[in-house]
This record gives sequence, structure tokens and C-alpha cells, in this order.
Amino acid sequence: MDMRHLRYFLAVADAGHMTRAAERLGIQQPPLSLQIKALENSLGVALFRRHAKGVTLTEAGRVFEVEARRLVDDMASMQQRMARVARGESGVLHVGFTSSAAAHAFTPEALRACRRAWPGIALSIREDHAAGITDAVAAGRLHCGLIRVPVSQPEGLTFEVLLREPVLVALPVDHPLAARKRTSASSLSLAALRDEGFILVRQPGAPGLYANLLALCEAQGFRPRIVAEVERMGSCLNLAAAGAGIAVVPASMRGLHPQAVTYLPLADGTPLDAPLTLVYRTADGVGAVANFLKIARETARKSQARERRGSAAA
Repeated sequence: MDMRHLRYFLAVADAGHMTRAAERLGIQQPPLSLQIKALENSLGVALFRRHAKGVTLTEAGRVFEVEARRLVDDMASMQQRMARVARGESGVLHVGFTSSAAAHAFTPEALRACRRAWPGIALSIREDHAAGITDAVAAGRLHCGLIRVPVSQPEGLTFEVLLREPVLVALPVDHPLAARKRTSASSLSLAALRDEGFILVRQPGAPGLYANLLALCEAQGFRPRIVAEVERMGSCLNLAAAGAGIAVVPASMRGLHPQAVTYLPLADGTPLDAPLTLVYRTADGVGAVANFLKIARETARKSQARERRGSAAA
């Protein structure tokens, strides 16, 4: 017995006649009669009484009709639900982000836009470091993630840079270099940080941002003195606020510990910035994932437009 048998049975029950039911179904009457007989044989009970004017349901047929309609309706509802999932209108979307990506105004804006546009999509949010998010996307535990600089690029993943922002040096508020914030010479060269203790994100989760920073320092002729390695970029700022050392972070994190941390830009021409990168499985650009990618790109374009307007006004 399959769904076709149920639909055939209900058509006959509604029409009360084999020939009329066959016409509605678009098939011949003899094959329909054979299918109904096969259904009755599989159930071991007669579902219809045959008479000269057509057919009527037996007591067993009336019981079976209730169950058959429920099953057919459930199947139709399931097909509709799956169609919504296929169109990306419902389902669960698992998204990961690093603490520094979460600090950027883009991230909550994109998540709110997704909820407004696709209220049937349930967002499952997870925070991790860049390496953990990349591994989770590759393994299928996350649909996509927001990171800074990739630490690895496994096959089958796409890394799409949505935005770029400058980085800032985070200094304890009582650090001697913090006084520059009150002067015109507020920016810092990497050479000025030669003797400082750096707080970095621990490998292998370390963002590529720090790998680029270390390479630039070595190009300046010194290897940074690392005083602490932590799991999250937010923890770098916690330690900087406590006076444990300095950190280099994306500009969007400047709102953390404003009373305890002074944020200064690097000197113009320092080739270091902080991208915001969307990572997803290349083959998964359909359904809810495709809709989120569209929202993310639209949100990034709006953010860039606001930044250009702000720069023009300044």
C-alpha cells in the first residue's frame, strides 16, 4: 500500500462510483477497480459495497477513510513544508562568528535583517575562534560563519570578504604611549611597539590578522615579545584593560573597556587591516543559506555606502 492507493480510495469514496472516480483521476476504470481490489486484499477487509448505481463505504471503509484522509493531508503538509525549506523560507540556519566579528555593527544588523526578511528561518548562533568555525563549516556542523582572516582554506569552502576595516593598537589607559591620544601625533608605528608585550590569540585558533601582524613586525626588524596568548580576541582586550600588555584589534572593538583602554591607529601606510569574511560550503549556496548570503551581501553594501557618506561628510 502506498499514497497512490490512498488517493485512489478517496477518489472512489468521494465519487461513489468507479467510472466517475476514474475520470477525475484521469485513468481508465478497469485499472482503478484492480487497484482498489488490491488495496482491499492487502488489508484483508472489504472497503466498498458494489451495487448497480455505484459503490458505498462499508463500516471498515468509513474507518479507513478517516485514516486515509489524515495521512494524505499530512503528506501534503509535509510537501509544503519541504517546499518552504527548499525555497529558504523556513528551517534552521546554523551560523558561527568570532568575538571580533560579533563586535562589528554588521553582524547584528545582518542577523536582524535575516529575521525580518525570513521569519520562518530559526537562527542558531555559535561563537568560536576562526579555526573552530572553519572546521565546523567544513564538517557540516555550521552552515556558514563570520571570521576575520582565514587560518586555513579547506577544499569545498568559499571565503568571501564582505568588509574591511582598520586595526587599532589597544593600550592600557595609563600606558605612556596612551598620552598620544591627546596630541596631533596620535598614530603609532610598529617600530614604536618594539619593546612592548603583545597579547595574541592562541594558535591554532589565532586569526590570520595576528599572523600578518607578526610578519610585519619581523619585516621591521624585531620579533614581538608575547606576554599572553588567549582563546578570543575579546580576552586580549580584557588583559589590556588589566595592564597586562597591548593588543592589536579591529577598529569595531574600540567600544570595549573605553575607560580602561586607549585605542590608537597605526601609522598611515601600515599594510594591515581587518577584513570581515563570510565562510560557507561552496555547494550549499541554496535554500536558507542562499537567502542569508544575499542578506549578508546587501547589508555589507549598505555599510560600505554609509562609510563612504561619512568619509565625504568629514
